[in-house]
This record gives sequence, structure tokens and C-alpha cells, in this order.
Amino acid sequence: MADFKIHTLETAPEGAKERLKQVEAHFGFVPNMLGIQAEAPALLEGYLKLSETFERTSFTALERKIVLLSVNYENDCDFCMAGDSYVAQSEGVEEEIIQALRIGAPLGDDRLEALRLFTRIVVRSRGWVDNSEIQAFLEMGYTKQNVLEILLGAALKLMSNYTNHIAETPLNDALQPHAWIKPTPARVG
Repeated sequence: MADFKIHTLETAPEGAKERLKQVEAHFGFVPNMLGIQAEAPALLEGYLKLSETFERTSFTALERKIVLLSVNYENDCDFCMAGDSYVAQSEGVEEEIIQALRIGAPLGDDRLEALRLFTRIVVRSRGWVDNSEIQAFLEMGYTKQNVLEILLGAALKLMSNYTNHIAETPLNDALQPHAWIKPTPARVG
């Protein structure tokens, strides 16, 4: 394992300090993943800006959480699943929905389930989605804009999921109650 430093406000490169201050003011702590990303200030800045952009999509807050948690599940990212579960809970997402997303179970609402499944298909296929799958998604009331906005969420999660995979990011204490291991074998070797 490569030893990646988890930066604090004191140790972060100058180009990352202001963003880490903003993160700490928002969450009350600096998530370890962002402390690691601070090593590359451009990555930290890009991740946070893309996160802000994803918040402005046409998806509802609940739909955005479904996209993010579904990508985390598909990419087997324990840190992001814990972090996004923490945020979803703090934003009032129903516990039943959070738990279903954490175990890869169907959601009780057909439209939300279509979003969960389509997001996973996009990630699993690396974007090579069959036209019939796109059409089925559109028939559930989603739009082509939504299809493309899923890519934004997937790109955001690529930056965080891959950071965590490479750095083997440990959970912050605040995230421990949301610790997660994918319920099916996903890792090779």
C-alpha cells in the first residue's frame, strides 16, 4: 500500500487550505478522503466544484443520493458508501431507502428503482448502454438530460471512489456508524 498523507488544515499544500477550511466549516470535520485529495489541490478543487455542479442538476435531492450511492455500490467504495450514507441520513433520506441502496436491494418506488438500476448499468457498462435500456429509463418519466446528468454523478464518484481505492482511505470517527462492506464478493484476490 502506498502511504498517502491525510492532510489537515495545518499540513495541506497552500492551494488546498482554503477549500479544506470550507469543508471543515460545512461538516465540522475534514473527511479523510478530502484530506488525501488535498495532496493534489487541483483534484480537491475539481472534486468540490463538480460536487457543487451535481447539486444543480434537474434531479431531486433524493434522486442525487440514489445516483451517488448506486455508483458507490457498483464501484465497491466503502469510504464513499459510509460518507454518502452519513450525508443522506443528515439530509433526511428515509433509512429504508439508504439501507436498500447499501445492500443493492430494489427500492419500493418503481421510478426510483429505475434510476438505481440505470445508474448501475451506466457504471457497469462504462457508458456502453444499450438503446433499449435508455428507452426503458426514459419510459419511467426520466429525460435525456437525466441520462447525461447521471454521467456527472458517475464522474464525481470516479474521483472519490478511485482516490479511496488507491489510498485505502480509513473512515473518520464520524463515519464509523455507517461503515460498509459490499454484501457480495466484489474484490478479486
